[in-house]
Amino acid sequence: MTSTLLAHKTIAVTGGFGPLGRAIGEAVLAAGGQVALIDNARAPVGLTHGVLALPNVELGQVGDARRAMEQVVATFGGLDGLVNAAGGSTWETVETGSVATWDRLYASNVRTTLLASQAALPHLLARGGGRIVNVGAHAGQRACLGMGAYAAAKAGVARLTEAMAEEFGDRGITVNIVLPAVLDAPAPSADQLLADASRRASPEPLARVVVFLLSEAAAPITGALIPVKGCA
Repeated sequence: MTSTLLAHKTIAVTGGFGPLGRAIGEAVLAAGGQVALIDNARAPVGLTHGVLALPNVELGQVGDARRAMEQVVATFGGLDGLVNAAGGSTWETVETGSVATWDRLYASNVRTTLLASQAALPHLLARGGGRIVNVGAHAGQRACLGMGAYAAAKAGVARLTEAMAEEFGDRGITVNIVLPAVLDAPAPSADQLLADASRRASPEPLARVVVFLLSEAAAPITGALIPVKGCA
């Protein structure tokens, strides 16, 4: 179903080649917007016509993040919103885990969100304001066994969201975070993955919430941590 909720809006999505990133891209297009999918992987086949794909972008590097946003603006003429869906997860206990895991998950979740947002900021301000939507996790509010590093990283994204909302609010930029329940939560084994399959959320409902937060209708909402636990 198509709408005009994001008509004439250009949205950049990090982690754009994953299931959630692609679902958000499709939802942006269905809402009348233009979308650029940014990822550190090769571009997948079968992307919808009209989508700008920016592969092999290391968002943890300042230069890469800036060049990606500049390319989006050069292609579409501006930038109105950013969705930070890039991230990573690992199931690992504190007792037997490695500090390298903590460093890696911080880099893939918090650092990418920070640098992509910094790179997008001048372009959003050039439009007179805009939207930033970060993808966190319910685990960032309460960690479970084996999810210490992941939960800490997602908690960092939540605190970063709140800080940016306070800092950017008087310049017309809203910053919010969605907290899916088990959309991307790691599991320790294939058996647990199978056991949790019935509880794992589809990305499409979450994408619809993200599109709303990108729209003018969500202008009064900023600094919000929004649980998205439903699958329908």
